[in-house]
Amino acid sequence: MRILERPTPPTGVKRRLLRLPILLYRWRLGALLGHRFVYLEHVGRRSGITRQVVLEVVNHDDIGDGWVVAAGFGATSDWYRNLTAHPRAHVQSGRRRSAVDADFLGTEEGGDLMARYGVEHPKLGIRLCRVMGLEVDGGVDDFREAGRRIHFVRLRPVG
Repeated sequence: MRILERPTPPTGVKRRLLRLPILLYRWRLGALLGHRFVYLEHVGRRSGITRQVVLEVVNHDDIGDGWVVAAGFGATSDWYRNLTAHPRAHVQSGRRRSAVDADFLGTEEGGDLMARYGVEHPKLGIRLCRVMGLEVDGGVDDFREAGRRIHFVRLRPVG
């Protein structure tokens, strides 16, 4: 595994384009995106205002019926920082809406998760790592090492 330059969050037109899926969920058309994405409503850590973001699902947690997402821009992502301050949020996947609690995965659990994901979806795993500034060769050990550096969050339904 090789560490590339850490990508910076998009600004301007690119940011607006990446936020377009939020409109689909607001218009009740989120099901068009399938179950590979979730709409996350969370509370701003300073403002207390409800914020929204659409995130790609890395793993659907069959045991707890939750979702695992990755912080593509690291622990400095606003949604990630907001969840550390206020871990209770709401998620919508397809037409299903759930209250969730955010659990932040440790480095070893993240490594194991990424190793499984990389084996199951090698092309997507390589792409996910590249987006996060990591270059992997596609081997299990490479994916595991990358997963130790990525910040994963498990969103578990409450109740």
